[in-house]
Amino acid sequence: MGLIASPHTSAGRVPTPRGYRLFVDRLLTVQQLAEPAVAELRHTLQPDSPKRVVKAASQLLAELTQFAGVVMTPQRADAAFRQVEFLRLSERRVLLILVTLEGDVQNHLFNTARDYSGSELIEAANFLNQHYAGQALGGVASRVGEELQQLRGDISELMQLAIQFGQQALHGGDDLVISGQGKLLNVSDFSGDLNRLRELFDTFQRKTELLQLLEQSRRAPGVNLFIGDESGVVTLDDCSVVIAPYRLNGQVVGALGVVGPTRMAYERVIPIVDITARLVSSALNFND
Repeated sequence: MGLIASPHTSAGRVPTPRGYRLFVDRLLTVQQLAEPAVAELRHTLQPDSPKRVVKAASQLLAELTQFAGVVMTPQRADAAFRQVEFLRLSERRVLLILVTLEGDVQNHLFNTARDYSGSELIEAANFLNQHYAGQALGGVASRVGEELQQLRGDISELMQLAIQFGQQALHGGDDLVISGQGKLLNVSDFSGDLNRLRELFDTFQRKTELLQLLEQSRRAPGVNLFIGDESGVVTLDDCSVVIAPYRLNGQVVGALGVVGPTRMAYERVIPIVDITARLVSSALNFND
């Protein structure tokens, strides 16, 4: 039936990915996560900036499972700003300080066509804050053209640059945070094949395939489990990936999970991923 196989001639038989899928779908009884583990998650995932919440979540997933923890940073089409400030660093060099609605602070340094005085920078920041605070910069960019034309040309140019770089700041940065890759070196299923480990670590470094898998799971409800080649990523054919989406104000903005061997304690890993996603949602929503 293809449910078990012998990896080596002299080895015993072990479940195939198809065998693990049968086990998970029909035989698995998910265990309740122990209260000390739940308490540790709650204590660590306190309300904070999205960047720090995401980093803490990836580290916790790695520590609790002893596998690699992966967390996609929040992706919001309507990412908005609470406040904008400009700081003159030197002649023709300005620092844009942008505070998101979630309390995350983004900085971007850019060069200007001419030197701006402190009063000009304050004027530009005040205009954006008074008229557009709380709105998505993408929408602001499409609406402010007429208003900017009514201002002095130099200030108009400065604010257009601010909108451009602000959008990059809100949507840029590291889209995937990974912790605990080194823990996979201690997994017996991997440690005997250095080439396979090298390919797996290359996948972690590229991040592209993992991001696509997490993005796919954002659109599906609940915990998603990819066993072996179900992920569609060749370098993950000997792995299982457990993923759950997390939310901000009811909107799914990211996903998180664990990458480990196909022979893992699914009954324990699945609830860890599930409750971590719920607590990340709570921590982010508290800040909104």
